[in-house]
Amino acid sequence: MSQKVLLNSKEVNIILHRLACQLIENHNNFENTVLIGIQPRGTYLAKRLAQMLREDYKIKSVKLGQLDITFFRDDFRRGDKPLEANTTEIDFLVEDKNIVFIDDVLYTGRSIRAALTAIQSFGRPNEIELLTLIDRRFSRHLPIQPNYRGRQVDAINEEKVKVNWKEHGGEDVVYLINK
Repeated sequence: MSQKVLLNSKEVNIILHRLACQLIENHNNFENTVLIGIQPRGTYLAKRLAQMLREDYKIKSVKLGQLDITFFRDDFRRGDKPLEANTTEIDFLVEDKNIVFIDDVLYTGRSIRAALTAIQSFGRPNEIELLTLIDRRFSRHLPIQPNYRGRQVDAINEEKVKVNWKEHGGEDVVYLINK
């Protein structure tokens, strides 16, 4: 097994600032926009972006939630081991809001399809967008594309993209791992 660094800490930081600026460009003061991290790994990225928007760009009205999609996935009954659900924390209305789903890696698109189904339990949003740090563009099973992408990666199916966050692994780094 070998691994190659796709993004180092400095590159991740630059990309996060670019993504934050793109969000500001499209959502201005976030008055009618909410950020929702997709559990489990999208929440790390969502929290970091929300913190950046509040502290670095002085946007006070950023609402942040997290959505568990475990039982909305089309493959949740296919595994041998029992699944453990994550928490959903959405303490605001999503009805008629603009939602930005946030996930670390867009791979097959199945997680996003599950998130689209899960969010309907909370109301009917006005619009839904997708932000992802890594877009594995040649691996899609569903016709889903991100509105905001940090980096596009041409990884074949045997390769894995792993995102580490300094809050949960020591440093911000993205690896491409060959099995």
